[in-house]
Amino acid sequence: MSASIGGLLAPWLAQQRQALLAQRGHAWLLQGPSGMGQFELGMAMVRAWLCEQPTQQGACGHCASCHSIDVHAHADLCVLMPEVDMLERGWPLSEKAQSEIDDKKRKPSKEIRVDAMRDAVEFTQRTSGRGRGKAVLVYPAEQMNAITANALLKTLEEPPGDVRFILATEAAHQLLPTIRSRCLAHTMAWPAEPDMLQWLQQQGLAAEAAQAWLRAAGGRPLDALAMAQAGKGLDVFQRLPKAVAAGDVSIFADMAPPEVVQWLQKLCHDLMCVAQGSGPRYFAVQDLPPAPSAMILARWAKSLAQEARTAEHPFNAGLMTEALVAQARTVLHSKH
Repeated sequence: MSASIGGLLAPWLAQQRQALLAQRGHAWLLQGPSGMGQFELGMAMVRAWLCEQPTQQGACGHCASCHSIDVHAHADLCVLMPEVDMLERGWPLSEKAQSEIDDKKRKPSKEIRVDAMRDAVEFTQRTSGRGRGKAVLVYPAEQMNAITANALLKTLEEPPGDVRFILATEAAHQLLPTIRSRCLAHTMAWPAEPDMLQWLQQQGLAAEAAQAWLRAAGGRPLDALAMAQAGKGLDVFQRLPKAVAAGDVSIFADMAPPEVVQWLQKLCHDLMCVAQGSGPRYFAVQDLPPAPSAMILARWAKSLAQEARTAEHPFNAGLMTEALVAQARTVLHSKH
């Protein structure tokens, strides 16, 4: 998944890149909900900073620096992500971390490890290899725990002269206030719906599918594309509300508990909207079962929020999904 077409950024990201590149500073915080393109925008800024032949539109895309970034091997770029994300996106881990994982000493981390941050701090203190300065990109920044964030803090406060930082996040409120205060904050712009639909169609989605997936993603274009490319057909998404009402657990086949909880939260949200006389956000009206009372839905929403806190580590994923669907079926057939 990428918010670019033929090497060009999606138009709403290109506009933001131009504004950000005109700013002076050493650290930026790109913040907003998931699916807005924080990582892609951050990478576009880094590419422009390190490019050997930058244009008014950003990086040239064909110099040695751009190629090095394309193959994830630029000597003056440090990308910090949780190890699971690094591996998924094809970015190399340190030799020590890769060895520990290869030797089955531990699993890839879902947090940004303090060891990786200490390596990044050491990286900032070295001389630039290509003479265009150095860049550190942290994403998603909320995956730094307090120890990792504190390891970054002093360098962020007193950076070496030729290094710039980008912290990209989907949950800025989870970052230490001291981290936020040392960055230029940029809230991701929400694109106009026609622009998002056009972009999704340029990514290969049919017009009707683009609209349906964009609605399912709550209007977040990159999330919509990820969902469309995940291999589950639109029919699954459209059948889901009434399948849940019927207690059909199979609708969640191959979904992990966190994803099940997210879909149930979307269903609960839309039914609460309907119960209050407004339109749904995620599902089409005709796909929804009848809404129970607002009080019942409010209790369900609270319960789902509690389930979300433990969904990453269920005792038994299958049993948890069955319990969630059974609870949902009870809620959707309640009269009081």
